[in-house]
Amino acid sequence: MRELLTRIISGIAMILIALGAAVVGGYYFAVLVAAAATAMFYEWMRIVRGWGIHWAIGGFLYALLPSIALLWIRDRSGDHGLSLLLWAFIVTWATDIGAYFVGRSFGKRKLAPSISPGKTIEGLWGGVAAAAIFGGAWVLATGLGKPLLLLAPLFAVAAQGGDLFESKLKRRAGVKDSGSILPGHGGVLDRLDGLVPVAVLTFAAQVLGLA
Repeated sequence: MRELLTRIISGIAMILIALGAAVVGGYYFAVLVAAAATAMFYEWMRIVRGWGIHWAIGGFLYALLPSIALLWIRDRSGDHGLSLLLWAFIVTWATDIGAYFVGRSFGKRKLAPSISPGKTIEGLWGGVAAAAIFGGAWVLATGLGKPLLLLAPLFAVAAQGGDLFESKLKRRAGVKDSGSILPGHGGVLDRLDGLVPVAVLTFAAQVLGLA
């Protein structure tokens, strides 16, 4: 119970910081994104130490691309940039929270036991459902592009795929968390692994006129 409380309090604090920087935008959001990208790359390099230069290059792109996507969405998407950015956050957070609580409460069938034994198929569907509900509600409330109603559950699957990808890296490296800077959550990479694909895919949706 104490661990769960720590996780919740820490999670709320991170959400408030992200929302505050997103709403203010400009320099403040750029600094937050740059700091997060730097921390992600640092933790990535700790995980893949000794794996070869291609892993270092991959880690650089892994941190850079979603950072550029988030900044573009916020500042280059016209009047609905903030709403679209918050949609990406909502889909990612809803996926994570829905998967966590549904998995803990009802999870029985393992999703990928060789990669992440704690994740379940029930948790996956819980995350998809939460993203569809809350992401869809945000679309309807803000007037974003209707295709996002269909993209929310798909992006939720991508978010959980990002989570599994990072879990596979950690399992290969023999570490439990990417870091310990975030109480109850591990490292920055642990917390943002789902946002990486969602940010890039949301950017793509905006460029294609789907948002």
